[in-house]
Amino acid sequence: MEEKKQTRKISKKKIETIKKLNELIKNNNTIIIASVKSLPSRQFQDIRKKLRGKAEVKVVKKNIMLKAIETAGKNLEKLKAHVCEDSAVLFSKEDAFELAGILAENKNPIAAKPGQIAIESIEVEEGPTELAPGPAISELSSLGIKIAVEEGKIAIKEKKVIVKKGEKISNEAASVMSKLEIKPFRIGLEPIVLLDNKTGKIYTNVKIDKEKTIEELRITSLKSLSFAQKIVYYCKETIGFLLGKANANAAALEKLQTKQEKTENVDDKTQENKPEENKEETKNE
Repeated sequence: MEEKKQTRKISKKKIETIKKLNELIKNNNTIIIASVKSLPSRQFQDIRKKLRGKAEVKVVKKNIMLKAIETAGKNLEKLKAHVCEDSAVLFSKEDAFELAGILAENKNPIAAKPGQIAIESIEVEEGPTELAPGPAISELSSLGIKIAVEEGKIAIKEKKVIVKKGEKISNEAASVMSKLEIKPFRIGLEPIVLLDNKTGKIYTNVKIDKEKTIEELRITSLKSLSFAQKIVYYCKETIGFLLGKANANAAALEKLQTKQEKTENVDDKTQENKPEENKEETKNE
C-alpha cells in the first residue's frame, strides 16, 4: 500500500503576506534586515513613526521572509543567510547607507548590565556628583576611583576608566554606573545586513557614527590644510593665509632694508665728520 505524501498547505493569509513582501522587494531600492532584539515596543513604534515616508517597516516570521525571498524572482539567495528571528525588514527607495544613518540617529542610551561586553572603554568623569557619603564611597574606591567629600557630596577627583574596551562589565562597575547615571550602551533598530536592490550588493557589519566621522573629517581637514600651507599649495582654502604670510614677509624685509639704510647713512655722516688726517689714514688703510 502506497503511503500518501502529506503536503503542508500554506494558509491564505501567509500567501497574501508573501505576495505583499514580493511587491515591496520588487518596488524598492533598499532592503535592510535589522535586529529588534531587546528593543521595547514603545521605542520600536517611535522609530517606525520617524521612518514614515522614508521606509516601510515589516516584522514577519523568519520562514515567511525566507519564502518571500525565494519567490521574489530575483537573485537574493545571499540575503537568506542573514534572516533571523527577532528581526524587522525595512523597504525603502532611499539610499541604503542614508537609511542606516537614520537608524543610527534614533538610538536611545541605556544602562549597562553585569556580564555585558564593553563596546568602548567606559570612564568616570572628574567632577561633583549627587551621591551622599556612605556605602557609595567604598564602591567607588573599589574600582580605583579617587574621591573626596565636598559640601556633603562625593566628588570625583580624577577621571578613571572602569571598564576597558572588550572587557566584561562587573557587578561593581554596573552598580557604580547606575548610581552615576552612566548609560554606555544605545538601543534601537540595529542593521544586520543592507541590500542595494539595484546592484544586488550586500553590506554587513555596517556601523555608522556620524559624530565620530565628522570629528575624524575635521581633524583630517585641519592636517591637510596645514600641509598645503607648508608646501605653499595655492587654492581657495590657503590663498588668504599665503597672501597674509607674503605681506608679513614683505613688511619684515622693508623694515630690515630701512634699518640697513639708516645704518649706512649714519656711517656716511660719521665718515664726513672725521678730521682730514683721519680720512687720509682711512684711505691709506
